[in-house]
Amino acid sequence: MLHSRVLRYIDEVARLGSIRAAGDSLHVAPSAINKHILQLEEAIGEPLFERLPRGLRLTPAGEILVAHVRRTMKEYSQVEAEIRDIKGLQSGEVIIATTNGLAEGIVAKTAAGFCARHPRIKLSIRNMPIREIVKSVADGEADLGLAFNLPTTAQLETLVRFETRLGAVVSSDHPLAGTEVMPLRNCLGYPLIFADRSMVMHSIVSEAFTTAGLVGEPTFVTNSIEAMKSLAALSDGIAFLSKFDVAEEQHNGTLSYISIRDGTFGKNVLSLVQREKRGRAIAATIFAEDLKRSLH
Repeated sequence: MLHSRVLRYIDEVARLGSIRAAGDSLHVAPSAINKHILQLEEAIGEPLFERLPRGLRLTPAGEILVAHVRRTMKEYSQVEAEIRDIKGLQSGEVIIATTNGLAEGIVAKTAAGFCARHPRIKLSIRNMPIREIVKSVADGEADLGLAFNLPTTAQLETLVRFETRLGAVVSSDHPLAGTEVMPLRNCLGYPLIFADRSMVMHSIVSEAFTTAGLVGEPTFVTNSIEAMKSLAALSDGIAFLSKFDVAEEQHNGTLSYISIRDGTFGKNVLSLVQREKRGRAIAATIFAEDLKRSLH
């Protein structure tokens, strides 16, 4: 710990009111403690202690410094405890409940990196509907939940929240591929790939077409994000998904994401949650931090 000896010396002298008593307590020569205090007073330009006939008393500058010293020592103790926890990552399991698009994409990528660093930790990715994600995390069956448009509930604590937008997802050789932004009407004339009515995305996209005064009749309907991506990749169809859903496919060059400029089209909220007022194991905490970094 940087300057840890000096911090301990100052704290002990302030606590005992005596350099000799501090030396006895720390098993250090009083002359060594006195030397460090004098050097620090010279560097600061202010006396830290009043030298009294029967001991030492903190000056106003000394009181400020000792308060800082004690905060620093306390924070360092917490850091040491966290590092010990990390070193102790020898066993255990992290369970994350999520949806199929996120499970195969950003969650899987983050999990691979996490497990490479912590090979003794088992990581379980459970793909389930929104209502089951909420129940699983609230009941303690999963450590973390990651999904779009999770309902607000007092049982869940939100660790991070991103407002995203759905966009048009097309194959890399689609006529519209490479377009950065376009109006929703440009999607007409191509097969439309919709989420089915069991998914929140269905109402988001359907309402957007209606609000724009357009008739959006889907050619394909599915409750599988993976199927939506495959259909888009294998045809001239257009799916409506978030950037997080297709991050890997964009990176690999198989799919292209196009922003829709119509008003608030496709407003979508992605949340990472845990059970309210329940401490997580260190492994779950570290994986949650990894996910946050992946999402930024």
